[in-house]
Amino acid sequence: MPAHRGSGAKRAHEQQDGGIMPSISRFMQRSYAADYAGFALLLVAYTLIQLIVEPFHRMFSLDNISIQYPHADVERVSVVWNIGYAVVLPLFIFLFWALIFRPTAHKINVTILGLAISVMLATFLTDVVKNSVGRPRPDLIARCKPKKGTPEHSLVTIEVCTERSHHTLHDGWRSFPSGHSSLAFSGLGYLALFFAGQMHIFRPRTDLARVLLALAPLIGAALIAISRLEDYRHDVYDVTIGSILGMLIAYFSYRRYYPALKSPQCDTPYPSRAEWASKNGYGKLKDEESRVEGNGDFAVDHLGYDTEQVPLRDTSRERDSERPAGSSSES
Repeated sequence: MPAHRGSGAKRAHEQQDGGIMPSISRFMQRSYAADYAGFALLLVAYTLIQLIVEPFHRMFSLDNISIQYPHADVERVSVVWNIGYAVVLPLFIFLFWALIFRPTAHKINVTILGLAISVMLATFLTDVVKNSVGRPRPDLIARCKPKKGTPEHSLVTIEVCTERSHHTLHDGWRSFPSGHSSLAFSGLGYLALFFAGQMHIFRPRTDLARVLLALAPLIGAALIAISRLEDYRHDVYDVTIGSILGMLIAYFSYRRYYPALKSPQCDTPYPSRAEWASKNGYGKLKDEESRVEGNGDFAVDHLGYDTEQVPLRDTSRERDSERPAGSSSES
């Protein structure tokens, strides 16, 4: 009778393991579905910010010379062109690279996914900060078109503005940080990291041509950022912080899928989640680490690409086996 109950419990456990939720969990663990879902959430959140969120409107003074610059109706690098340079161009290069070199599907997937997450995350965070800070642009007064009789030597609010274009007016309080700069470095910076990894630019005696090719996207991103100063859309502080933010996010996104640039395998992405799950098993991984750590012979560490994997041996047993027969183990 106890055996019958045990077999019934075993069958119930097997049925539970074969249910819907465990299947979904295994699918999420073995694929990049969570990353794609996260990208979709970022896209939805960014869209909602653009549609319903207005920036915080700081008070300003008409005699503030730092916001008296003219408003440029035609930008040197428009939003559309910036998307072309920072998103479409790297994507086209990745697709061209895939056609020429025929990498694995996993490598193509994580490379393009990393670019998409880098761009979307940088754009979302930049807009969140922009709307929260509400810093006036250098051309705010030209956008505002304050009504006559507005006091020049005291702080005033958006209520004195007569500009009827909603976007033109409210965008005047989205100066910090520079969105063009963060987008340019999140996309072109990611491309530069990819070039650096594929060409091993940190390998000893790497030729200068490879280094210059890896630096080219960064130069392009810097020129886009500088154009925002020339159009009086931002000051140096806005552009600098936006550039740093975009580059940090690009590095973060790149390293989620690729090893460090100094690694001998920096051109090869980390194994796919399906491959890792089939070799190690997600459910048993933690138990296996606990079992190995409990042996007390060695500490479990992450053996990355940069580490030299040396076989673990019990040297004390080797010394005992090499001692002459009859000799004492104590000196």
